[in-house]
Amino acid sequence: MGVSMAAFTTFIEQFSDVLWNSLLLFLLVGTGVYFTVRLRGVQVRRFGEGFRRVFGGFTLRGKKADAEGMSSFQALTTAIAAQVGTGNITGCATALVSGGPGALFWTWVSAFFGMATIYAEAVLAQHYKTTVNGHVTGGPAYYIRAAFKGKVGKVLATVFSVLIILALGFMGNMVQSNSIGDAFHNAFGLNRLAGGGGGGVVVAAIAAFIFLGGVQRIAAVTEKVVPLMAAFYILGCIAILVINAKALPGALAQVFVLAFEPQAMAGGIAGVTVQQSMRFGVARGLFSNEAGLGSTPHAHALAKVERPQDQGAVAILGVFVDTFVVLTLTGLVLITSGLIPQGMTGTALTQAAFSQSFGGFGPIFIAVCMFFFAFSTIIGWYFFGQSNFKALFGEKLLPVYSIIVVAFILVGSTLKVDLVWALADLFNGLMAVPNLLALLALAGVVVAIDRK
Repeated sequence: MGVSMAAFTTFIEQFSDVLWNSLLLFLLVGTGVYFTVRLRGVQVRRFGEGFRRVFGGFTLRGKKADAEGMSSFQALTTAIAAQVGTGNITGCATALVSGGPGALFWTWVSAFFGMATIYAEAVLAQHYKTTVNGHVTGGPAYYIRAAFKGKVGKVLATVFSVLIILALGFMGNMVQSNSIGDAFHNAFGLNRLAGGGGGGVVVAAIAAFIFLGGVQRIAAVTEKVVPLMAAFYILGCIAILVINAKALPGALAQVFVLAFEPQAMAGGIAGVTVQQSMRFGVARGLFSNEAGLGSTPHAHALAKVERPQDQGAVAILGVFVDTFVVLTLTGLVLITSGLIPQGMTGTALTQAAFSQSFGGFGPIFIAVCMFFFAFSTIIGWYFFGQSNFKALFGEKLLPVYSIIVVAFILVGSTLKVDLVWALADLFNGLMAVPNLLALLALAGVVVAIDRK
């Protein structure tokens, strides 16, 4: 059994590598570059507008989501709930171990161009949203059908919906629960499945309660949890970087130098190439901020705004917060720790880095952050998968979807991380393809809306 599972993991990893290195690395970044040019640097041009809209709508009291949708701020926090997850902690660590410190530079590159991509996604989600049974809904499945008429559009939309259910609702949520179980096992020695206070059973039970409350409860939870969890983690990272201030200039030098010459400094990882640094930086950057995946448009479609471009400007902030703030802080903490070449990876590496400064509180700090990051992502990804499941199978079968997701959360908490990450990488890559094709086909629509 062990040999066959190892062989299966190797097969999935090899297939995923071919997909990422031969197609998606260029398609994702290329789409971002294309929209950056066509939209005249929209991520810079509309950044201030997005910032004002986000913080102008900030509140912990909340506005109730209803059949007509969410507030713009709730839509953003639901998107960020999905974006700011284990990719910012576990994913960042695996990227730096596999691609060296230079991988962080490539996450920035992919995120910068990804901000233009996610603007296009949000604009199209708003433009093509519709009402089904009195409830506002939208997302890539709707603008894919608009981009490709007839049977082609229907097939591509169906393929996308099936892939996002598998990629996020099922496989993706396995990654999240796996990381929670791993973090609490390392911090407290708790059983990954049952461990009270963080094991799979506890996570699944809380998730089920929120799932039953529908979009109203999801919006209410994310708009409260996301700002608080992000602030808590950011302050912890800043505290460590202050402690490691002397190592910070060298860490920044490693990021820029090793992105182009992986063996040029002592911080390099033996055998890492520029292509590996790019591949893991872009891949983990995508897994973290989800620009181009087609996931976050489901939340942005529900925002109650006057114009599609208003929510597009807000969506830009999601990528910025996720990658340029949260993931960057994690990366700098890891690089200044000096622990990257020592053989650890994932959650264990991050906990070790935080333990250097926080002592015994380090693993606990990461376990708590991991719980909130991963759990909020589970909520967001459940919602994205739910939207597509409902479109494919109708509202009556939603309890079936909920039960399957809860089961995957339980199973994911016990699996080996290599297989979980390999499956998540593969399905994330596959679901991005029909979404990116539709974005490129509808580029003229995005430009026309942007210029109104």
